[in-house]
Amino acid sequence: MIPILMYHQIADMPAKGTPYRGLCVPAKKFRQQMTWLKRLGYRGLSMQDLLPYLEGTKQGKVFGITFDDGYVNVHDNALPVLQELGFTATTYFVAGHPGGHNHWDIEKGIPHSPLMNERQIRHWAEAGQEIGSHTLDHVHLTRLPAAEALRQIEVSKQLLEAAFGVSVTAFCYPYGDESQAVREMTRKAGYTNATLTVKGLALKEDDLLGLPRVTVSGNIGLISFLIKCLTQKEHRRRVKKGRY
Repeated sequence: MIPILMYHQIADMPAKGTPYRGLCVPAKKFRQQMTWLKRLGYRGLSMQDLLPYLEGTKQGKVFGITFDDGYVNVHDNALPVLQELGFTATTYFVAGHPGGHNHWDIEKGIPHSPLMNERQIRHWAEAGQEIGSHTLDHVHLTRLPAAEALRQIEVSKQLLEAAFGVSVTAFCYPYGDESQAVREMTRKAGYTNATLTVKGLALKEDDLLGLPRVTVSGNIGLISFLIKCLTQKEHRRRVKKGRY
């Protein structure tokens, strides 16, 4: 069982009462989480680097690190920690909006937050971190006509690869919204792995295009964080909910 951590923003939490404030994990708390995992002998890996462990061809004390959306605060606050600890991570970028903001969140009352621009994305990649896709426009894929869903999946990959000269093989379904048909589109587009918002530890028998993750909230304390990552608590929750 391998934990794949799901983060969004690495920034101070907004005021109490703000919708989805837990999506912000303070930089000090992120550093503490990563430092303790390394002290316990674990290595943080991008999805590309984690793939052999998920496939069972490698073994070791590893965990995945993923960031959804591509916020500037991930570049500024998480990247230095990853570099210091020798960890790699995957950021899933909304490919049609470099230098934009989280426009898809505004109607929910989530505060405006800037996304990495092309220079910052390039720096992320040059620092040894992985570029993944989160579609072109952060859309609900199952609500779209099939042709548009396919375009969101395929063209986002093509744009990122052309702009940054890397192979983009990691995908994340916005809102965790997917279906068997969407997974098949993702597979045919050339992605080797894709993550969900379903909670749980990844198992060797999982479809690599439907991997669960461990949600990391800004509210969580260190002990609770380690229990979620390193014990079977998340696995038992997954079994209870029938997430197989």
